[in-house]
Amino acid sequence: MRLLFFAGSTREGSFNKKLARLAQHISTANGVEGVFVDLRDYPMPLYSGDLEAEHGPPQKAAEFKALLGEYQGVFIASPEYNSSITPLLKNTLDWVTRVRGKGETGLEVYKSRVFAISGASGGYYGAMRGLLHLRQILEVGVGATVIPQQLALPRAGDAFEADGSLKDQAQQKLLTVVVEALAIAAKRFVVP
Repeated sequence: MRLLFFAGSTREGSFNKKLARLAQHISTANGVEGVFVDLRDYPMPLYSGDLEAEHGPPQKAAEFKALLGEYQGVFIASPEYNSSITPLLKNTLDWVTRVRGKGETGLEVYKSRVFAISGASGGYYGAMRGLLHLRQILEVGVGATVIPQQLALPRAGDAFEADGSLKDQAQQKLLTVVVEALAIAAKRFVVP
C-alpha cells in the first residue's frame, strides 16, 4: 500500500508543504510507503471551458490524475485563503475531473481512493474554515471518501521544530493519528 502527500501551495517555505512532508515522514517511519509531490511540478493554466474545448485538458492534469491513481490514500495539506482553499488547489482538483477516458465521468480517480485533509495557517483557526470547504469539494463535489480525522494547525509560523516535527506534542500525536487513520482506511477501502 502507498500513500501520496501534497500541499495546496507551491510557495517556498510553505507551512503546508512542511505539514505534508512531516505527514509523509510519519507514514514512512511507520512502515507505510509515503511519497511527497510538489504541485509546482504540475503547472496548469486556470481552468477555462473555452481552453478545454480548443486544446483539451493540459498534459500536466493527465499526469497528475495518473499519479493519484497509483496511490490508495492521499493526504492534502491545505492553506486557507479568505476562508477557502487556494486557487492552485481548486484548479488542480477541477482539471483532474476533466481528464476522461472512454466511458469515464472524470470522478473515478477521486471515488476510488481515500483522502485525508489537514491544514496549517499563521492565524488562530489553523486553516479550519478552508478545510471545511475542501471537505465539501472532495465529498460533495467529486464524490471522494474523506476520513473524519484531521489537523488544523494554528500559528504555524511558530509550530515547527528545526527538524520539521511539531513543537506541540499533542498536535504531533494528532497528525500521527491522521496518517495512521488514512493508512488503515486506504487498506480497507473498497471501491464503490
